[in-house]
Amino acid sequence: MTDTDAPAALAEPTTRVRGGWTSLLFVANIGLWLGIYAPIQVLLPEQAELLNAGHKELVFGIVTGVGAVVSLFANPLVGLASDRTRSRFGRRHPWTLAGAVLGAVGLLVLAMAGNVVVMTVGWCLVQAGLNGMLATLTSAVPDRVPVEQRAQIGGLVGISQMLGTVLGAVVVTVLVTSLPGGYIACAVVVVLGAIAFVVRTPDLALPKTWRPSNRWRDVLAELWVSPREQPDFMWAWGCHFLINLGNALGTFYLLFFLKDAVHYPDPDTGLLIMMGLYGVALVIGGLTVGWLSDRSGRRKPYVYLAVIVMAAAAFVLTIWQTWPAALAASPLLGVGFGAYWAVALAILTQVLPAAQDRAKDLGVVNIANLLPQVIAPLAATIILANLGGYPALFGAAGVATLAAGGLIIGVKKVR
Repeated sequence: MTDTDAPAALAEPTTRVRGGWTSLLFVANIGLWLGIYAPIQVLLPEQAELLNAGHKELVFGIVTGVGAVVSLFANPLVGLASDRTRSRFGRRHPWTLAGAVLGAVGLLVLAMAGNVVVMTVGWCLVQAGLNGMLATLTSAVPDRVPVEQRAQIGGLVGISQMLGTVLGAVVVTVLVTSLPGGYIACAVVVVLGAIAFVVRTPDLALPKTWRPSNRWRDVLAELWVSPREQPDFMWAWGCHFLINLGNALGTFYLLFFLKDAVHYPDPDTGLLIMMGLYGVALVIGGLTVGWLSDRSGRRKPYVYLAVIVMAAAAFVLTIWQTWPAALAASPLLGVGFGAYWAVALAILTQVLPAAQDRAKDLGVVNIANLLPQVIAPLAATIILANLGGYPALFGAAGVATLAAGGLIIGVKKVR
C-alpha cells in the first residue's frame, strides 16, 4: 500500500454503483433497521407491559431513552474511528461487522431479561452496536456513490428502513410469536445482513503511511462541526433532526394508541396493517422522488413537498383518533417520509465538510436521527399524561415536521 492509495479512499466517487453493491447495502440496512425497530415497535412495549403493566409507558420511555443516549455517542465515535482505521480489510467493514455482533449480543440479553435493569442494559448494547454499524453503512454512500446517483440510493436506504420496520413487525408478530424468539430472530437477521455486505463488497483501505494525530485533544476536536464555518451542514442537520423528531413523536406509541385511544380489538394486527400501508406508500415516494431528483438535480422542492404531506398525516390523527383515520394517515406518512429520505441523504452528503471525515460527520448527522429517540419518549410521556393526550402528541409531531421545511431554506449549496 502506498501514499497514492489515499486519493482513491478519500476522493469523490465518479463511477456509478451497480445493482449487486446496491442490493447488498440494501440487505444490510434492512437487517440493521429490523434489529432496531422490531424491538421499538413491538418487543420492547410488550416486554415493558409484562414487567410493569401499570407503568408500561414509563418503563418503555426509560429503556428507549437511555439506549438512545448511548447511540448519540456510539454513532459519531465509531464513525471517527472508522475514518482513522488503516486495516488491510478497509476502514468501514471491520466496524460494520463488530457493530452487528455487539447488537446481536444485546438482543440476546433482551431475550433473557427478567427485570427493567437487564432490559435497559440489553437495549444499550443493541444501540451501541447497531449505531456503530449505521455510521459505517451510511458512510458507504459518499465513499462509493457519485452525487448524481445519490437520491436514488438515498431512496433505497429509506425504503430499507421501512422494510426493516415492516419485516420486523411480521417476524415478531406472525413468524415468531414468543418474546425471546423474536429477539433471537432479530439477532440472526442483523448478523447475516452484515456478513453478506462485508464479504461481498470492496472497502478501500487507507495507506499504512497515513498518520492522523493521536493526541486526544485533536481527536475530540474532530467531533466538532462549527455552525459558523459550515452553515449549510448545520441547516441540513436541523432539518433532519426536526423531521425525525416529528416522525418519532408520531410513531413511537402507535401500539399503545391503537390499544388505548382507538380501542382496536387486535392492536398487533392493526399495527401490522398500518405498517403495510405505510411501507407501500414509502416505496412509491422514495423511488419516484429519487429518480426525479437525480434527473433534475434539484433536492429542496421535494423536502418541502415531503414535510407538507407528513404534517398532514399527523394532523389527521390530531383531529380523529379512529381506525379509518389511522388507515388514511399511514400512507400519507409513508409517501412523505419516502420522498424526504430520497433527497435527505443526497443533501446531507453534498454538504459534508471534509472527505477524510465522512463517517464522523455522518455520525454527527445520525445524531439528528437518534436524538429524537431520547427526546420523543420523554416528551410523549409528558404530553400524554398532562398536555392533551394523543391529539396533542400528533399535533406536536405535525408542527415539528413543518418547522423542518423552514430550516432547509437556509441550505445554499443545494438547489
